[in-house]
Parts: sequence; structure tokens; C-alpha cells
Amino acid sequence: MEIGTGKSYAKIILIGEHAVVYGEPAIALPVKSIGLSARVAPLPDGRQEVTSAFFTGDLNAGELTNFAGIAMLIRRLLVFFDATEQGFHLTITSALPSERGMGSSAATAVAVVRAFYDAFQTSLTRTALLNWADISEKALHGNPSGLDAATASAEKPQWFVRGKSLRSIMMPRNGVLLIADTGIAGQTKVAVDLVAQKLKQAPKVYRPLITDIGTAVRQAALALAQDDIITLGQLLNRNQADLAALGVSSPELDRLINVAIDHGAYGAKLTGSGMGGCMIALAAEDQAPTIIQALKAANAVKVWEYHFETK
Repeated sequence: MEIGTGKSYAKIILIGEHAVVYGEPAIALPVKSIGLSARVAPLPDGRQEVTSAFFTGDLNAGELTNFAGIAMLIRRLLVFFDATEQGFHLTITSALPSERGMGSSAATAVAVVRAFYDAFQTSLTRTALLNWADISEKALHGNPSGLDAATASAEKPQWFVRGKSLRSIMMPRNGVLLIADTGIAGQTKVAVDLVAQKLKQAPKVYRPLITDIGTAVRQAALALAQDDIITLGQLLNRNQADLAALGVSSPELDRLINVAIDHGAYGAKLTGSGMGGCMIALAAEDQAPTIIQALKAANAVKVWEYHFETK
């Protein structure tokens, strides 16, 4: 074992969350300005230690905390490399807020897998990377779509359909996406389970919402290709209405969404699982400072800017 490193990014779902679990497409963006890195170094005495913002200590102790999914992933990686007794110190450094719909757990898994493969000097395919990340994501979220890990490991915006190959997607040449944190932890597993329960109990009511989200995603892809951010904004609003009807928005999200719209955003919606976490707003470059100020005045704990890359 050598010293190994890995990196990943925050992810933002532009449009399509929740419906993506049921086979509809989604569009997601890796946010390279919000990154995560993992560094693993061998220890000679067999100790297996972790240092991170959300867990620090012996790997065994991590199995009893919210680090359990990553701990399970590490155990399986060590079995794969025939190194279950190998000592190591894993350091995870992250700029991602946890439980905010930005894919913190998936980004951690991606960076950790990359670091261990690097440490054991083994080549890593994209398919293998996503399969590994799925281990910890299933432990944490029950029935994840795989979108988070796919985007956290990508270099460009992604068109994602569960179980199908990924492809990069065109982005507009103008406009800016604002990402605002409510300060309230999102509840991914609760939200995913809630939607599943509603679809089971009242499919005639809720299945059309899933279908409409998928339709909006396809129309959004066309708007992106045509650099039509006004239509894109309208589609974000439509997506938010569907998500609210599914029951996954929250008063805090609704407040920030309404503030953004009232101050000139083309469209705004929650991003990620909802029930807290972050929202996004699409705005013209010259309007963004006004919207940012208004979001902060409305108690957004942090606001990031995402500038579209067209390369």
C-alpha cells in the first residue's frame, strides 16, 4: 500500500429529482468550486483510523455512527485488495455541507474509492467506481438512483437515466444558478420513502406528477440546447410545483424560493431530496447580486454561485 488520493465534487440536481428513482431522466451538475478530497496513508501497526469533519476515530467505532456506510465500503475495499489487516490513516477534507442535497455522502464514497485504488496502484473504471459507491449509498439511503455518485465523479453536467449510460449535456451560455442553503438538514431517506408510499397508496394522484417531472426534464434539455433560460426558469417552477405536490418541499425552502422569484429569478426550486437542504434559483448575471442579498436577508445560511460551463 502506498499513499493514495482521490477527489470528487458537490452535485446539484437542476431538474428531475425523485422522478429519477422511477426511471425518468434528470439533469445534474458537478459543482467544482465545492470539492471533497480523500488521502489514505499506510500505518505500520495495523491501526485503521479516520479523520473527517463528520467522524474521527477508529474505523470500528465509525461503524456505529453516520459514518457506517463509508465504513462498510472501506471494509469491502480492503477485502477486495486482500488487505483486511492493513493499517491506514484516512483523511477526508470537504467543503460540502452534509445533508443539504449536494451529494455529500456520495462525494465521500467516490473520493474514498479513488484514494484506495490509488493507494493499491490499481486502475479504476467508471462502472466499478459507481458500483463501489452504491454500497455506501444503499446503506444510507435505501433505494438511491445512483445520480449523486454519477455526478460527484463527473467533470461535466450529466443527463442521467437510472440503469442507462451517462452522457454529458449542453449548458446555456448565459445566466447564473444560485444555490442557497436553508440551514435545515434534508431528509433523503424519509423523502424517498414518502414518495414511494404515496405512489403505492394513491397512484392515480401521484404517478402523473412523476410523469410530468420527466416531461419537464426533456423540455429543459431542449431549452438548454437553445440557450433559452427564460423557458428553463419556467420549467424549474413547474418542477417545484410537482415536488411540492409530492410533499417533499418545506416552509424554509418555500420561503427562499418565493424570495428569489419576487426579486427577479427566472425560476427556482428545491434541489436534492427536499424536506430541508438547498434550493436553486436561475437568474440573469446582472440580477444575481440582488437575489443573493435577498436570500441572505431571508435567512439563507450560505449562497453559492454556479456559472455555466459551455466547453
